[in-house]
Amino acid sequence: MRALLVIDVQNEYFTGKLPVSHPPGSLANILKAMDAAAANQIPVAVIRHAAKAETSPVFRQGSPEWELHPDVEKRHRDTLIDKNWPDSFTDTNLEEWLKGNGINTLTVCGYMTQMCCDTTARRAFHLGYAVEFLSDATGTLSFTNEAGTVTDEELHRAILVTQCRFSKVMKTDEWISRVRRK
Repeated sequence: MRALLVIDVQNEYFTGKLPVSHPPGSLANILKAMDAAAANQIPVAVIRHAAKAETSPVFRQGSPEWELHPDVEKRHRDTLIDKNWPDSFTDTNLEEWLKGNGINTLTVCGYMTQMCCDTTARRAFHLGYAVEFLSDATGTLSFTNEAGTVTDEELHRAILVTQCRFSKVMKTDEWISRVRRK
């Protein structure tokens, strides 16, 4: 049995300090996946990130940026899991919820491609789950730091290429086609 993980689709990525810029349409694809999951009786776990420090400039619990995007908030979900780490399993009840619902396949969508989505997918693989990674329903932004600069498109593509070791990478429409057939 499969579950859809909707990771960190919070206002921080739309109106906050970390605006997701690639790929275009990622939010629409996340919402499409959520609607398909609801229509096909696939359990949905919405995961919300909170900064550990109360003074954090991003994901500060209780702030408007910490809240779920309104379009995700109004859609069906079976559980809401709060986390403080990039890995959605660490210090959460996600694995307990998955086992309790007989889930053996996880479909990952949300933000950011290279951070919480990638980390959660790798951890799920290591825990023995089959993992599906929705390439057009995850997203990121460009980064510059002391190591250099990477564009949003380069970063997203690099993670999708390396994710093929841990997940079946596919587009949302392909995933919807698969879940409708079963």
